[in-house]
Amino acid sequence: MATVLVTGGTGFVGAHAIAQLLTAGHTVRTTLRSQARRPEIERMLVTAGAPHPERVSYVQADLMADAGWNEAASGADYVLHVASPFPSRQPKDEDELIVPARDGALRVLRAARDAGVRRVVLTSSFASIGYGHAPDLAGGAHARDETSWTDVDGPGVSPYAKSKTIAERAAWDFIANEGGGLELAVVNPVAILGPVLGPDLSNSVRIVQALLAGYLPVAPPMWMNVVDVRDVVDLHLRAMTAPEAAGQRFLAVAGEPISVHAMALALRSSLGRSAARVPARTAPAWVFQALALAAPPAREILPMLNTVRRASNAKARTVLGWSPRSNEEAVVACAESLVSKGIVRG
Repeated sequence: MATVLVTGGTGFVGAHAIAQLLTAGHTVRTTLRSQARRPEIERMLVTAGAPHPERVSYVQADLMADAGWNEAASGADYVLHVASPFPSRQPKDEDELIVPARDGALRVLRAARDAGVRRVVLTSSFASIGYGHAPDLAGGAHARDETSWTDVDGPGVSPYAKSKTIAERAAWDFIANEGGGLELAVVNPVAILGPVLGPDLSNSVRIVQALLAGYLPVAPPMWMNVVDVRDVVDLHLRAMTAPEAAGQRFLAVAGEPISVHAMALALRSSLGRSAARVPARTAPAWVFQALALAAPPAREILPMLNTVRRASNAKARTVLGWSPRSNEEAVVACAESLVSKGIVRG
């Protein structure tokens, strides 16, 4: 078994990654910005049912500083670089996201190279693949794959999408020019759902929360690519050790995009009374365009109305034998965890 460094252990993907690594028998080291947050990870590992918590060690390190990274990487066989800023709102200054994402990735890669790590698996995003191009209208047939890159100068590219694209390109450039014997593989997830382990919710999970809580009286005409967090981590672990994964990107997506209306129907079908406030109907785009005039936060979804960005998981399936859960399973598992943890009233 190996020693694996997981950056950002307090995060949604990071905590699940630690749990799966422990279940597989590995020894884990994880970074956190403050040792005061260690109890958060320990509680999430209990929720996940992870065995052998004594096999986890903790190192304080921040993406914006050099301190701690050499210690974190020392003696590690592999690194899962999961940590990256993900805002609840897009910042006015895009460098607030770009700089820590890019510089943090380079800090991790340098430390891994200097420590003799075999391979780093970088968590990037579909945001570095599918934006800055014209999206398909609902029913469009084109699916993006790992050969595509987001055009950071294209229309409607958010600071977050820019940060993920710039950080991933910087990582590949580092491997090509300064990596030595270090190998790199990249996982590009879409919106990540599945069971939550702690109280900090990602933007994707908040959509399920909003449906359960009745914040949306009707569903918007909006489609999402989703994937279960457990499958995202499974893909990381496959990319970590498979010889054919070195130097490759892998899209993590469950399948075809799912509409918010279909998500609502899955919740109503599976959760019974806990889904009583989930909308049963959808509404045309003009309703939400009018709502955005009175409720500025609603403006963030306007570019996503009546558009579909399809993504292919063919490469992950064929090269790594990856078999993800369905869209509906990811949505329902996320909702069930929100109810069971009391984050949403059942």
